[in-house]
Amino acid sequence: MSQKKIFLIVVAISTVSLLLHQGGHWNWTMEVFHTGCPVLRSHPAPGLKPKHTNVAFLKTHKTASSTMQNLLFRFAERNNLTVALPIQGCGHQFCYPRVFSTHFVHPHAQTPNIITNHMRFSKTELQRLMPNDTIYITILREPVSMFESLFTYYYQHCQSFKRVTNGSLEAFLKDPRRYYRADEKDSMYAHNTLTFDLGGDKDRTKDAAYAQAFLMEVEQNFSLVMIAEYFDESLVLLRHLLSWDLDDILYVKLNMRAEGSKRNLTPSLPAKIRAWNTLDALLYDHFNASLWRQLSALGLDCVATEVRLLRQAQERLMRSCFGGSTPLVRTAKQIKNKELRPWQPSGKVAIVGYDLPVKPSQGFSKEAQDLCLKLIMPEISYSRTIFRSQSLRYQPRTSTQSQVSQRFTRTVLTRRPQVPQNQPPSVTGSISSSKSATGSQDQHIELGPNSSQTQESHTKK
Repeated sequence: MSQKKIFLIVVAISTVSLLLHQGGHWNWTMEVFHTGCPVLRSHPAPGLKPKHTNVAFLKTHKTASSTMQNLLFRFAERNNLTVALPIQGCGHQFCYPRVFSTHFVHPHAQTPNIITNHMRFSKTELQRLMPNDTIYITILREPVSMFESLFTYYYQHCQSFKRVTNGSLEAFLKDPRRYYRADEKDSMYAHNTLTFDLGGDKDRTKDAAYAQAFLMEVEQNFSLVMIAEYFDESLVLLRHLLSWDLDDILYVKLNMRAEGSKRNLTPSLPAKIRAWNTLDALLYDHFNASLWRQLSALGLDCVATEVRLLRQAQERLMRSCFGGSTPLVRTAKQIKNKELRPWQPSGKVAIVGYDLPVKPSQGFSKEAQDLCLKLIMPEISYSRTIFRSQSLRYQPRTSTQSQVSQRFTRTVLTRRPQVPQNQPPSVTGSISSSKSATGSQDQHIELGPNSSQTQESHTKK
């Protein structure tokens, strides 16, 4: 047999092997191609832009952001990227509700690719931390359903809500000013929470010029503002923006309330919620319209095709991991693996999660089992897992550098306000002492360049 024939046989076998190995990607590419949509190939492929790996995701509250965070964590692990995580004194968030500062980032991740834990947005501080080509992304949710979720979730922790007799959302919305105190701890959960998270002034509701200027500022700061109600469509835009593959945007819904923890709203409440959260309503309406303009530019038929293919790929993954189209929802007490138990905000709100099957599918590799585990791992457990992994990669410094760092860390932690008792434990608590994570909840000593500004001036499930 001639060398040419041998070469052609080897090429044919390699091609068939590749198509079998990446069958899902092949079907995805061919179907989109036949519908006249842009050809979508998987990495690596000739002429394909490399995946963008530097991403800052502003994790807003009660917006399906935990699901998005999990997606980013898994992408970081698959691509050996560094994730910025909070120092111990901040708990599992970047010292929220204080304005983000680079001082809040653990020294093991001072040159990160991805940042995604809760923070109050500061573009200036993030630019000091993140690479110059970082793409900024966030997510919003319709204010009515979001506020109902906030009220239920934070009722035991937010004084503005706790003043309401019998936990009545109707009573609060009848006269919000009777219960709301702008300067009070955790008041951001009771009024224009999205605006606050984005770095805006949640209480500047009478200034139309400010509202419009803030909208434009958010539009300039973020390359993509996702919408929770159109999560899959938002992921299609994300995939195009970052040049990612189908596998990079697969997900399972996380941090959901049990059905019994949700309230049915009376017909008069939606209008009252939007009137009380006018800035959030403006943000949502503006960026919902913006999302659909971007989707239309991509082609609505093509978007629908991609969404369908995404959901089909997720169904295949769910069957592989859990034996069904979706994993079985479990209460925290029912979940045997402690790492998979979601944090519970109070005894009156049940946050559900998932558990892995007792017996994995035959022939399931360790890597496949790990993927299934990470898909359903709650935020705090996953953050700790990444912290441990990054700590092992972290190169030890000289003894002199270490002593300087320790002195700096001790100084910073003693000045920083401590984690409130109602907050989940620290990301780093399982490795280092948790002594510095308890104490006064009322200290307000700022460390960053915005320290002289007041809280107000910064500003589905």
